[in-house]
Amino acid sequence: MFKEIKNKFLRYTTILVYFVIIFFCAIELNFLWLFGYSPTMDEIRNPSLSVASEVYYSDGKLIGRYYKENRSPVEFKNISVNLVDALVATEDVRFYRHSGVDFYGFFTSVLSTAKGDRRGASTITQQLAKNLFETRKKKSQGLFRHIPVISTVVYKCKEWLTAFEIEHVYSKPQILALYFNTVPFGNNTFGIKAASLKYFNRAPDSVSEAQAATLIGMLKATSTYNPIRNPEKSLERRNTVLGQMEKYGYVTRAHYAKDIKQPLGLDLSYVEDESQGDSYLRDAVEKWLDKWCKQNGYDLYEDGLKIYTTIDSRLQQYAEEAVAEKMKMLQKRFYDLWGNKIPWRDLSGNIIPDFVQKAEQHLPVYRLLEKKYNGDTVQIKQYFERKKRMKIFSWHGDRDTTMSSTDSIKYYAKILNTGMITIEPSTGKIKVWVGGIDHRYFHYDHVNQSKRQAGSTFKPFAYVTALDNGFTPCDKFTDKPVSINFVDNGKPDVWSPQNADFHFSYMDMSLRWAMGKSVNSITAQVTEKVGWDKIVQYAHKCGIESPLKSVPSVSLGTNDVSVYEMARAYSTFLNHGERIDPILVSKILDQDGNTVAEFKLKKERVLSEETAWLMLYMFRGGMEEPGGTSQALWEYPGLWKKDNQIGGKTGTSSKYVDGWYMGITKDLVTGIWVGCDDRTVHFTSSETGEGSHTALPIFGAFMQKVYADPQSGYTYGMFPKPWVKITKEYDCPSPRIDTGVTVDDSLAMPRDTAGIKIPDEGQNPENKPTEQLKEH
Repeated sequence: MFKEIKNKFLRYTTILVYFVIIFFCAIELNFLWLFGYSPTMDEIRNPSLSVASEVYYSDGKLIGRYYKENRSPVEFKNISVNLVDALVATEDVRFYRHSGVDFYGFFTSVLSTAKGDRRGASTITQQLAKNLFETRKKKSQGLFRHIPVISTVVYKCKEWLTAFEIEHVYSKPQILALYFNTVPFGNNTFGIKAASLKYFNRAPDSVSEAQAATLIGMLKATSTYNPIRNPEKSLERRNTVLGQMEKYGYVTRAHYAKDIKQPLGLDLSYVEDESQGDSYLRDAVEKWLDKWCKQNGYDLYEDGLKIYTTIDSRLQQYAEEAVAEKMKMLQKRFYDLWGNKIPWRDLSGNIIPDFVQKAEQHLPVYRLLEKKYNGDTVQIKQYFERKKRMKIFSWHGDRDTTMSSTDSIKYYAKILNTGMITIEPSTGKIKVWVGGIDHRYFHYDHVNQSKRQAGSTFKPFAYVTALDNGFTPCDKFTDKPVSINFVDNGKPDVWSPQNADFHFSYMDMSLRWAMGKSVNSITAQVTEKVGWDKIVQYAHKCGIESPLKSVPSVSLGTNDVSVYEMARAYSTFLNHGERIDPILVSKILDQDGNTVAEFKLKKERVLSEETAWLMLYMFRGGMEEPGGTSQALWEYPGLWKKDNQIGGKTGTSSKYVDGWYMGITKDLVTGIWVGCDDRTVHFTSSETGEGSHTALPIFGAFMQKVYADPQSGYTYGMFPKPWVKITKEYDCPSPRIDTGVTVDDSLAMPRDTAGIKIPDEGQNPENKPTEQLKEH
């Protein structure tokens, strides 16, 4: 039909127009799925910024949501003209003269790029199309996305079409309002209201020309021009924006000259109150799903997923209650112990003079202050010592007070924290996750982020190595001094561990008795027999992933590990010798209710069933053997009905810095750590700070609540009977010995000197204890 047009120019022009029309229709219709999704007119009239994903307990109770928390829509009338002028002058100077696509700008941009001066040509409306309808995301692209040049042409044309449709539906002020409400400003901040409050503590209708230029300048690259992280680049970019505003008549020459001389003038005092269910558990789920989301093209904050975790709401509640009850008591004990004395001490008990200063230097604001005051430490110190209103954590409820930043550092350094996890090994499901005492004030997760010395909770890896390599629970060793020669970093060394009470009984003890009582000397002998390299190997086999330094003291817990790793490794014993990959999320549904993912248990045999069962028998020794370190659990009568059995291991690191308890029932494994976040702040004696007095009570209170609830699904009962024929001797009762003293689970002082006197400020302790790992 085109041949009927005699004029060649007109004919080819008609063919081109016809082709363009067909091409754009094909894009709009997503012909043969080649072009991908395009928004409909109905979607353009009723845009959805994002759909929140929701995370649930295993029983369907809501835990929290994920969405763009910092987005708070604002009307055009509440947006400062300075912001509008800065945006138009910088991003789209012909905004009021085009209908969505600036062809003049597009062709000049192509020419500039050809000359080596690359420039963007997207209008504000096109950028809105991209932000609002995600036209460049994978799920919005068709089969042509695999062809580099064509894919670029397609998404550019798609943006043009969408921009024209937006201009058809909305007025220019409405388009600007939509743009300001959808544009990202970095740091999980979306929309102009959140950004103006975050960076200047001002509503968007009251920002100055310079502040508007700073905010609009960020849009080019939110990380590069972030005024907190890169103030110099942000200042340079702000002045560029001001230059554009002056160039196009939005500010006078005099105002421009004045504004470029001003500092950024950030005001970071605004505190958001939009947690939307923030918790350690919610954060843990987000981290757990990070890889899955990237692999499958989902955005947790926009795609409306429904995520079902393995966490039991009842058990989680009981764990949080137990933590609150016992940590409140422990905090009072800590305050009573130290009183008004300074608790941050070095290994010799001396006050660390620059403790607060170093803590200040680690704060994000310190770098900003250094640049603001040109490194003037006097002014920086004045800033930290300036009193201000703030809300602080306390076990008696949030407290409004007036306090300097320095006082705040000192206050929080004395706060004890905890991490707790419970796993059901048979299914691999994580049932409890308590990352700390209060997520609002302490974001650091002490379950899987924090790693601390495990103390004697690491000893079972020495004993499982022995049992799996020819030893039996009844094999006997003598509790006596031992010295082990070894080479550390090419240098010869000797390790001579002490027992917790600095006393050797010279008694013969079975391995079960020695592990139950947590005897350092016998653990050291076992380590020497089986080899510390092999103990490291077995710890990794069972589930420890952190690097472990292979030295003789490894069996006494000198390496840093997480509570998560320890619970996973202990689960291997209850799970017939099969190591598990714990499951935190069971399934995920999309916003239409379709199941998009289900997570199943992955396990691998790393121990024989005989060795695994013998280890469970060994763990019961903490309750059953003379002087067993778990026997403080007898103080919880709700644990001991219907012949119930519990196994476990306490642990305390050197100087009572870390208190641990690993508890095992017939169904569950629970790991608990207690301590201060800074290792120089800690208890001072076995009576106050060892694991049996800090972490174990949390386990006792927790399991007592679980057993008291018939709806919990967990009942009293004995440990499982042997899964296979046991070929090794294990039934060798120890003699009943009345020692008349409580067994320690740390390498502390003898009983008559265990309560170390706290020296006055500036005074050295009269008797410095020998520095070595405090174990059991």
